Amino acid sequence: MQGMFNRKRPAAGAVGHLKKLVAEGLKLSEDTTLSIAELTCHEPGCPPVETVITARKTDGEQKNWRIAKPISEIKEADINEMIVEF
Repeated sequence: MQGMFNRKRPAAGAVGHLKKLVAEGLKLSEDTTLSIAELTCHEPGCPPVETVITARKTDGEQKNWRIAKPISEIKEADINEMIVEF
């Protein structure tokens, strides 16, 4: 059984690419902090792995998005769909 702390981390390049797509797609200002995390869920009914994207503005405003895929499987179309729903 693979534990929470010994699983492989997503490639830094993949995370950077997603951040760029999100920042450009949402036209985020440079002072907005963008974080992307891949989470594993063991609860019934939730996807086994999901990616959580969080944008935080300096005024404290925050928005979260969830994509039911690991970072390595997220495509530009997934980001575009997320942006349309925003």
